[in-house]
Amino acid sequence: MRRAILLVAFGAATQQGRQALHAFDGMVRARFAGWSVRWAFTSPLLRERLARARQKSDSVRKALGRLHFERYGTVVLQPLQTIAGAEHEEVCAAADEAARTLGMCCRVGAPLLATAQDVEEAARALAGHLPAGRLPSEDVVLMGHGARHAGGARYADLAGALQRLDPRLHVGTMGDALALESILPRLTSARVWLMPLLSVVGQHALRDMAGEGALSWRSRIESHDRECLPVLRGLAEYPGVAEIWLRHLERAAAETGAGNP
Repeated sequence: MRRAILLVAFGAATQQGRQALHAFDGMVRARFAGWSVRWAFTSPLLRERLARARQKSDSVRKALGRLHFERYGTVVLQPLQTIAGAEHEEVCAAADEAARTLGMCCRVGAPLLATAQDVEEAARALAGHLPAGRLPSEDVVLMGHGARHAGGARYADLAGALQRLDPRLHVGTMGDALALESILPRLTSARVWLMPLLSVVGQHALRDMAGEGALSWRSRIESHDRECLPVLRGLAEYPGVAEIWLRHLERAAAETGAGNP
């Protein structure tokens, strides 16, 4: 039976983001010899841009349909998502539909912060990938997307795990309970490092986090008389973080009975 891995990302609008996805693709292919590897993107806007550029731009459902047409019977989907939020539920729904209507064996790998153990491992990985120039006395703020979903509680769990490792590590998210306003009073160092808690560097990291606009996190931190140093690297670019997604993929592949890498 033909078997495939379908990697799922929101998409990448920047060259750096595309390179990060390409590098992750290479890690998957090296570990899963004998499996075909494909991609699907959840952002309709980015799929439209890719289509206009005459590049492959499959949604999850379209990619699964294409794999069925090519006679792949087993498909393991691995989303490069941080939490089990609404976007992850949509991926699972597409996989369930393909299994039900097309007769495919589909399994979905867990997002980055699926369990309490994942949270602890991700915290250790992030603490091990801090900027080389950061001093132990300097604050680091990690900016996540956030979610109005029960899965969004994992961001608070990660914040707690990081604080236990280093009290100067802070996690914030855009527009909810972990908003930047709740972090600003706790920043005490003259220099503050800013890192995206996002799979790849895209518009959120470039504009909302590190941009020059008055509403960016960088500008808001600098308005409190602190130097702000953004680090433009996505989570998929850190080997220790990527390894968690790869382990979830291995576990999902093992559940199909189609062979381990």
